[in-house]
Amino acid sequence: MNREEIREKLEIKPVELKHLKQFNELLRYVFQVTDSDIEEGGYEDESEITKAKRPVLKSADVLGWFDEDDKLLSQIAVYPCQVNIHGNIYDMGGVTGVGTYPEYASLGLMKDLITLALTNMRERGQWISYLYPYNIPYYRRKGWEIMSDHMTFKIKDSQLPKQAATPGSVERLAFDDPDVIKVYDEFAKQTHGAMVRSELNWDEYWRWENEGERTAAVYYDENDRPTGFCFYWIAEEVFHIKEMIYLNQEARKGLWNFISAHFSMINYVEGSTYKNEPIAFLFDDSDIKETIAPFFMARIVDVENFLTHYPFDSSVEPFHFVIEDPVAEWNNGTFSLTWDEDENVTVTREAIGQPVTLDIQTLATMLMSYKRPTYLSQIDRLTTDRKTLRSLERIIPNQSAYFSDYF
Repeated sequence: MNREEIREKLEIKPVELKHLKQFNELLRYVFQVTDSDIEEGGYEDESEITKAKRPVLKSADVLGWFDEDDKLLSQIAVYPCQVNIHGNIYDMGGVTGVGTYPEYASLGLMKDLITLALTNMRERGQWISYLYPYNIPYYRRKGWEIMSDHMTFKIKDSQLPKQAATPGSVERLAFDDPDVIKVYDEFAKQTHGAMVRSELNWDEYWRWENEGERTAAVYYDENDRPTGFCFYWIAEEVFHIKEMIYLNQEARKGLWNFISAHFSMINYVEGSTYKNEPIAFLFDDSDIKETIAPFFMARIVDVENFLTHYPFDSSVEPFHFVIEDPVAEWNNGTFSLTWDEDENVTVTREAIGQPVTLDIQTLATMLMSYKRPTYLSQIDRLTTDRKTLRSLERIIPNQSAYFSDYF
């Protein structure tokens, strides 16, 4: 049969709980999840991980292509999430579980699934979408662009910071202690890019982490208020930091005091941070190893609504974006921005002021502050006049995104 004949026999529809086993089988095949991966994640067998995914299928918008025998051939899942974008909380569609069995890979099934998923996101008011890219060029062609980085670092025991005077103390607690959740919630509500984690989001955060690698060191200030934590484990004389979060510099110093107190037990500290901000400058001995790699990508699902809610830093003379979107046709065309005397923005579809021509990918990375307007103009990702370019630099907050979740 040719491609058209095969597609005619297929149906696109929601993936339901009765398809849970097929959902996980397709995930395991596409992402090559082995039995050892499941065991290392703290699960006894495949049935346990399948059961753990039930809440995902209940809460997420999962779509798939099925054959005449109701066999799942291709799928995409969109998690309901919330993220902080420069101080405003947006509903976000977290895309995951994207996969197609190779024998059906040339039929354009995923293109249709992505288009339908974006349409559903728009209807639910999810004006932005995040995803972890297994293939950056592919997702760029679908309208996503890089929005955050993952940085790793390695520090010798002799390079650990000296003890700093802090009025508080550190306690070792369970990873899901209420004070840990409290600190993260406060951090997320003041940090651009961060996930405002629901119970489902926390479950996904820990999905592939072994139970023995889930200790939290929590810093309390002199008023017994939790203001920072570090998820860590120690193995083979290495102190591993999964994530360190702090609300102020006192908490940061207190947590590093705790880590440095392990000096006699370890040879190295290895860790991760999720912001394009090298930590070497913070150490007396800055000659440490740091690596940086793109982490998550973002996509604006609905330009008009996203811009209407975006917290621009100030008002400027009216201008209009001219957007090209390869998938979401409702984003193509003109979007003008005007401000009233109270600096409230209004977005319309008529052309007002000077044009700013760019694609949907560039708009996302610019408004997420991963790359600045001037740089994007220099590399020919954005076209406008010099005055409007300066206006863009003024109105877009200059704070890089922090995103440490994985789904």
